[in-house]
Amino acid sequence: MALEQLSDVVQRCQALPDDSYTSEDHDVFTVAGRSCIEEGHSAQVLSIVLDEKNQVIVRSMGWNLLPPLVEVLLKKEEKTVPQCLAIFNHLIETCRPKELLIGLLEQLEQDDPVAIAESLLLLLKPLQKVLLSLGSRKPSSLGMTLSSVLDQVAKLPVPRTKEQEEDDVFSLCRCCTELTDFVKPFVQEAGQKVPNGETQQGKEDELRTELLKFCMKTLSHPLLEIELKDPDTLPVSPLRTFATEILNILCAIGEPLPSLVYRPMLKRKQVAGFLEEEVRYPTESLASLAHLVFVHHLAADTFPSVFSPVFALRSNMEHIFLLLSRTDDFKLQKGLELYEKSLVRVEDGSLPADLLEIKTFLTVPQNLVKVMTICPQHDLRTKGLKVFQLSIDKFDIEAKYRFFQYMLQTGNHSGVEGYVIKNIRNQIDVALRPGNGNIWFEGVHLLPLLRKVLSLPDGPETDLLQYLDRVMESLNLLRYLIIRDKVTENQTGIWTELYKVEDMFMKPLRVGLNMSRAHYERELQNTVESKKKKKKAKEESVLSVSVGDEKLPNVTSESQIQALHSALHTFDMIESVLVRIEELVEAKDEL
Repeated sequence: MALEQLSDVVQRCQALPDDSYTSEDHDVFTVAGRSCIEEGHSAQVLSIVLDEKNQVIVRSMGWNLLPPLVEVLLKKEEKTVPQCLAIFNHLIETCRPKELLIGLLEQLEQDDPVAIAESLLLLLKPLQKVLLSLGSRKPSSLGMTLSSVLDQVAKLPVPRTKEQEEDDVFSLCRCCTELTDFVKPFVQEAGQKVPNGETQQGKEDELRTELLKFCMKTLSHPLLEIELKDPDTLPVSPLRTFATEILNILCAIGEPLPSLVYRPMLKRKQVAGFLEEEVRYPTESLASLAHLVFVHHLAADTFPSVFSPVFALRSNMEHIFLLLSRTDDFKLQKGLELYEKSLVRVEDGSLPADLLEIKTFLTVPQNLVKVMTICPQHDLRTKGLKVFQLSIDKFDIEAKYRFFQYMLQTGNHSGVEGYVIKNIRNQIDVALRPGNGNIWFEGVHLLPLLRKVLSLPDGPETDLLQYLDRVMESLNLLRYLIIRDKVTENQTGIWTELYKVEDMFMKPLRVGLNMSRAHYERELQNTVESKKKKKKAKEESVLSVSVGDEKLPNVTSESQIQALHSALHTFDMIESVLVRIEELVEAKDEL
C-alpha cells in the first residue's frame, strides 16, 4: 500500500516543476516513503530515489526520508542497512543543503548516551559535507551545528580513570576525535583570512567568531571537567590530543594563547563585532585554558619568556579565584593545581606586600579556607592546606606580616587561625636568630599582631572546645616567647606587654576554664545519675545533644558520657599549658 502510494505521487510529480508540488504531494511522499523504509522496502525506495527521472523530486522532498534512514543505520542489525546507506548517501549528494541541514540536526537529538555517540559518529561527516556546500550562510549554519553537537557531547559521561579513557567506555574520545576532524576545513578557511596570524582590522569575520565560540564552549565542557592524564601515565591520550587540537585552532584563527591566558593583565583590545567581551571570552573557558597551559604544559612553547613568574601568577589569580569559587570537586581540584603550579615558579620570600592591595590576593585565600574547612573530600582539604602554606612561603617578610593580620581578621575558623598563629611563631623564631632580625616580627610592629593572637574572641565566655586549635597555638606561642626571649633583651616586646597579656588573655582563659569545667562536670554527674536510674528500670537512655543551634542525632548515654569525659580532658590539656606558662612567668619574675 505504502509502496503504491509512493510510486503514484512520484509518477504524478514527474511532470511538474519543483515549485508546483503541493503540500499534499509533500505529505504523501513523506508518509509513504517513511513507511516503505520502516516496512523493509528499502530496495524499492532506492530504485525510485536513483531513477534519473526523479532527481528533481528527490532534491525537493528527499530530505524528509532522513528519520527512518538514520534509525535503521543506528540499529545496524537490519538487513536493509546497505540499501538505506545508499539512499542516505544519495540524499546528501542531491537534496538542497538548507533542508538537509535541518533534517540532520533533528536526528542528532538523542537522550541515551549510546545513541548520542552513535548518532554523532554517523552524522558529523554528512553535516560537514552539507556545510561546505553552503555559501554566505555557512558561518551561521556552522555555529548552529556546533552548538547542537556540543549540547549532545555534554550529555556523554566523562571518563575518570585511565582504563575508562583507554577503553573509551562512553565513546567520548571517539566523538572528540571526530569533532576535530569535522571542524578542520572550516579552520583552514578561517585561517586563510588571518594574514600573518593577525585578525583583520575593523571587520568581524563570522567564521572565526563561530569557531572561537566553539573553542570557548569546548574549553568549558568537556575539557574543564576532564582530568587529563600525563604522558607517563597514558602515552596515547585521545582527550589530551583533543585539548591540544583546540589550542591549535585558537592559534590558527588569530587568537594567540598568551593574550587569552593573560587577558586579566593585558590591556583589553576593542574587537569589532556583535560579541561582548564576557561572551566572547567566557572567564571559565579562560581558566580552563590557563590550567591546560600551566598544569599540563600544552602549547607552552607559544609563551614568550618575557613574562615573569610573578606576572603569570598575578594573571592566573583571576582564573584561580573563579575555579575555587565553584563547588564541583573537579573544578576545585583544577583551581588548586593551577595555584600550586603558578606558585612553584615564584622564588620563596619574593612577593612584595603591595600585591595584597590586589583584590584576588585576598579573595583567593578566602576561597582556599573554604576548601580547607568545608570541602567533603579529604584529598582536596589536604591539598588546600599544602597550597595555603606554599602561598605563605612566597611572600616577603612584610607581606607575611600583613597577610597574617588579614587572615586573623577574616579566618573565622579556629583551625585556620591556629595554623596562622603557628606560622607567626615560625617567623618570630627566624627573626630571633642571629643575623636574621627584621622590623616586622620583633619589637613595635610585632606587638599589634601579638595582641590579636593573645586574646579570646568572646572573653571568659569563649567556647573553648570550638576555639581549641586557636587557643592551644596561642598558648604555645606565648610559652615559646617567654622561654626564647630573655627579659634583659626583650626583642619581641613580650615582657613589657606581659601585664596586658595576663589581663586580656591568661586571666579570662583561667575564668573560662573554670566555668567550662564546672559546667561539664555537672553535666557528667547528671548523665551518670540518669543512666543509673534508667538501668534500674532496664531501659537504655537516649539523649538529645545540640551543638550551637544544630540538634545532633540522638546518642546513647554511654556516648554522651564519653563525649563529656573527652571535653574535660581537653580542658585539662589547656590548663596544663597555662599552668606551665604561669610557672615560667613567676620564675622569670624571681630572677
